[in-house]
Amino acid sequence: MKPGLSLRVSQHLSLTPQLQQSIQLLQLSTLELAQEVEQMLVDNPFLELDGDGPGTAAPDDIAAGARESNISDGYSSEKESERAQAASESIAEPSTNETPDSLNWEADGLDGQDGEWGGEASSEWDAPSASGSTRNRDDDEEVDAIDLARGHESLTDFLHRQALSLHLGAEDTAALRFLIESLNDDGYLEESLQELAHSLAGDDLEEREELEQRFAIALKLLQSLEPVGVGARNLAECLQLQLRDLIRDAEDEGTTAAHINQLLLAQSICAQPLDLLARRDLRKLASLCGAREEALREAMALIARLEPRPGRRFVDLERQIVVPDVIVRPVRSSSGRVDFSVQLNPDVMPRLRVHDIYANALRRHKNSEGHAALQQRLQEARWFIKNIQQRFDTIQRVSEAIVERQKNFFVHGELAMRPLVLRDIADALGLHESTISRVTTAKYMATPQGTFELKYFFGSGLGTETGGSASSTAVRALIKQFVDAEDPKKPLSDAKLADMLKEQGIECARRTVAKYREQLKIPTTTLRKAL
Repeated sequence: MKPGLSLRVSQHLSLTPQLQQSIQLLQLSTLELAQEVEQMLVDNPFLELDGDGPGTAAPDDIAAGARESNISDGYSSEKESERAQAASESIAEPSTNETPDSLNWEADGLDGQDGEWGGEASSEWDAPSASGSTRNRDDDEEVDAIDLARGHESLTDFLHRQALSLHLGAEDTAALRFLIESLNDDGYLEESLQELAHSLAGDDLEEREELEQRFAIALKLLQSLEPVGVGARNLAECLQLQLRDLIRDAEDEGTTAAHINQLLLAQSICAQPLDLLARRDLRKLASLCGAREEALREAMALIARLEPRPGRRFVDLERQIVVPDVIVRPVRSSSGRVDFSVQLNPDVMPRLRVHDIYANALRRHKNSEGHAALQQRLQEARWFIKNIQQRFDTIQRVSEAIVERQKNFFVHGELAMRPLVLRDIADALGLHESTISRVTTAKYMATPQGTFELKYFFGSGLGTETGGSASSTAVRALIKQFVDAEDPKKPLSDAKLADMLKEQGIECARRTVAKYREQLKIPTTTLRKAL
């Protein structure tokens, strides 16, 4: 093949750095945006927080829940001028190597208040799933959820504090602390004592055996602490630990023999394969435990009131905190019509501006060394401010469009949700579907019905007899309503639920009903059937 030169014209899409940054900021969550702003404030000397406007919130304040900013204290205007003059003369960026606050290496919460259980034990086998909504508090109950989470005691801190009262020797204390730190969030010890010993001693057989003995003693101590059931290796052991504690309390309090026998029967049930309990196989359990079915039902009802996840109440609340980006409030017009106002949450909007003193100093030294590089940083600061503003403007527009189309939901709830897809909002606002997808991901809206992710308001439609369509969200809500009202002794099957939906004019196949039921975490008819 003979080499040669040729010209070719082609088109390709090239994203400018400004556009790339705009796309990146658009898809960030509130806390991720706060971190990005904080990093930009450190990296770019021409960017600063504007503390004059209302609703100003520093990035640290957004992430940590604080309501006051101490960014601007400690500097007079004279010192600012001196810093700006020094920066302009040296054409060097300010140093950012500040010394962080001293770290507290002591165990947190050891001297705090006693951890409390927040409510009664769940009667469900599985922990209740985090719902898509969080009910709003009354206006007079202004409690900062993040401050609450920061003051919340973790399971490990709670156990470490109890361990201090045992007055153990140094080796036993170290073994107990190691087991506490090895627990998962539910309070279970997932690794065996042999595996834990091997992780510390390696191939030294003698040391491994000694560690296993230490861990065996420490495990008994751990399982004697509160919450009852902590340190269990599996669900069966967790339930048995709680039943053993109930039996001991019943004997100390002089409870009737019938109640103690019921507890002993429950303990015997938990000693059998748990799949029999999950399937509620009364015939097989009656044969294994030597008890009547009526007594088994009462014992199983007792087991259902136990806590399968002892560490549930100590879960890190900060992971579940949702800071709304948009706030929707009902507004009643003079004619009595209820409308809804859509406002951005001022607490999550960073107020940024270009540092005037540094920018003016740069203009006065146009011919100095490094001027071009600093001019680029100044332009980056202006782009960043513009992109931040554009991000919130887009969120506002998309939220208003959602509220306009789902107005019935804000009045009547899930059953009034309309079918809505990304294309509907994209066509209405003249934006691309990918932009709507970025805006609705990890952005939340506080409404009279609760706090929801913007994606929650989108859902496919199911055909109706009238030729219209019903939102999948509304159908799920209707299924939940049917199940809540069912007879516990005769739970509704998926086929029956599909027939009931058809009576409401909604065409929904049995397999679709099963899928929606699983999404709602509703058990099958066998597991829902009353004991």
